[in-house]
Amino acid sequence: MSEYQYYDFKAIDHALTKTEMDALRAISSRAAITTTSFKNHYEWGNLKADPLKLLEQYFDAFVYLANWGTREFHLRLPQELVDFKHLKSILPGKSARARSAGQFVIVTFESEPESYDDWDDGTGWMGSLVSLRSDLLRGDLRCLYLGWLMCAQNEEFSGDALEPPVPAGLRELSAPLDSLIEFLGIDEDLVEVAASASAPLKPGPPREELAAWVRGLPANEKDDLLIDFLSAPSERCGLELLQRFQRENAVAASHDAIERRAVKDLLAAARVRADERERQLSAKQAADAARKTELLGKEINTNGTEIGAMFLGTDGSFLFSRNIGKEKSGELLLARPNNINPRFMTVTVAGRCFGT
Repeated sequence: MSEYQYYDFKAIDHALTKTEMDALRAISSRAAITTTSFKNHYEWGNLKADPLKLLEQYFDAFVYLANWGTREFHLRLPQELVDFKHLKSILPGKSARARSAGQFVIVTFESEPESYDDWDDGTGWMGSLVSLRSDLLRGDLRCLYLGWLMCAQNEEFSGDALEPPVPAGLRELSAPLDSLIEFLGIDEDLVEVAASASAPLKPGPPREELAAWVRGLPANEKDDLLIDFLSAPSERCGLELLQRFQRENAVAASHDAIERRAVKDLLAAARVRADERERQLSAKQAADAARKTELLGKEINTNGTEIGAMFLGTDGSFLFSRNIGKEKSGELLLARPNNINPRFMTVTVAGRCFGT
């Protein structure tokens, strides 16, 4: 296979009509099309349409992956449910950005990782990432901050550029946020450094507060809300109501926020953390190898043999010689960590020699 491209579109707020599905079928005869999705992969050729135009017209989320390394995740958000200027201020880069498209805002995450050795057909990513859309509409901006970190990692900002306000909850990431980090190849050391300035995630409004607010709504308005929900049930109805509650019960922002950090300081701190983590890992590997060498030496010596020189490998294996009997014959042995249980070593004879 010389090349591979995977396209996965998801409709969330509205199901596709038969006319829309027919229009999509005219674009691809091979695609798997349902009332809520369009999926296809190409090994020779490309999608016969602009995928971003399809996103704007029909869908709410789009995942793209190619075997040369390109990875993209796009979200379509209703313009009236988000603050476009605020989103754009968080994402002023190239790899992660926000743009207006008619009555929608498109948020884009793009990655071109330097290495992409592992084969990935792309089929699991939509399910892992799509819930970030509802999180974002509920006011959880952590995915946007992670996008900004990716831009900083890619050196798209000057060293003196300041980070956007750090959202709460970076030290308690959800599974979809972990998936976004993995999908985009964001440096985990950089995420950990950034998270040091993040406050704990606040719980949602108590049920008692919601109940009191709902009871205060005029009866005719509650009737209209219920009718709207029953006539066109969707996640959007609940999001609109929650956003209204948040607006009417807004709490003044804290003025005790931690000072915003510069890109160069975040990157430098991430390098320090990575170096320290590597040092600790090397020390642990050396200690484990020494312990295994000692245990193996004791075991071999109990059999009446004598261990000679040892040479340690980077994978935890080591090469050593042992003398056998009075004839001064010897063996060169290779010990490797056992594939089933790394606590044990598998020893094989690499060669034999005989003295004179």
